Amino acid sequence: MMRPAGPVYAHVPEGDNRARMVCRDCGFINYVNPKIVVGAVCLWDDLILMCRRAIEPRKGYWTIPAGYLEVHEGTEQGAHREAFEEAGARIKIEGLLAVYALTHLSQVQLIYRARLADPNINPGPESMEACLLRWDEIPWDDIAFASVRWALDRHREVQNQATFLPATNPPGARGGASA
Repeated sequence: MMRPAGPVYAHVPEGDNRARMVCRDCGFINYVNPKIVVGAVCLWDDLILMCRRAIEPRKGYWTIPAGYLEVHEGTEQGAHREAFEEAGARIKIEGLLAVYALTHLSQVQLIYRARLADPNINPGPESMEACLLRWDEIPWDDIAFASVRWALDRHREVQNQATFLPATNPPGARGGASA
């Protein structure tokens, strides 16, 4: 019978440069690393897929389909899954649009540019609504997160380019909720 691990303490493991939580009994080091978020700006012709959040944080606000990467999942695979879970959308990824570092949340976001395989969408359990909107129809005052606005702006910047470099955080931007 396995006994539960003993108490942990903060310790700088050999070869490391910062304190980590270490089990006194077995020496297990609990590395706490950033979460990876994947998503996509998804298009059908000149329409953009937007989802109204049915969950916290920012319930009722609008976003692109995005969420946490699952264990043993590739980033593109995760973006496909999130688009399907949040909007019933099947997508074709065209390229990496942006990589955002939200250090205050310990998140790294990889946002792709994608095309919808077809215009059939249906909100999933995490979305109150899923719809295709023209640029001027996007509810800008109700965007859930700053990084969603950054991704939409980046899409607009490169929409007619076949190749482009991924964007990073705008200068000085940390990416909290849009207020």
